Amino acid sequence: MSNITLESKKLKKALIIEDEGDMCLLLNIMLNGNDVELDHVKDLKSAKEYLGQENPNVIILDNKLPDGFGIDFIRYIKQHYPGIKIIMISGYDASAEDVALENGADIFLTKPFTKDQLFNSMMGLLN
Repeated sequence: MSNITLESKKLKKALIIEDEGDMCLLLNIMLNGNDVELDHVKDLKSAKEYLGQENPNVIILDNKLPDGFGIDFIRYIKQHYPGIKIIMISGYDASAEDVALENGADIFLTKPFTKDQLFNSMMGLLN
């Protein structure tokens, strides 16, 4: 029984903050089977609640969310959870990249991005 516990602790955990179901499904498909446990929330309020209980290694953060902008949430994450890595994704405003990186995002991906871009970004942050 203890081996199972040890193995599960080796799994990396990622939180996807994305309100579009299709995009979330796509992210899950792209990252499935890579020894990463994926969790998903649809808004910033739920993300704050999640972070109060869980400690993901990486957050994949969309910019345009129902209750605010991911770009503004980056500062909150970095202030309260400085060890969490952030991959910011956005399809609306490529100029958001500079602000996202200044606010503390580790990587910025513009939609559409490839599976390889996402995977390599994620694995680079986890290793």
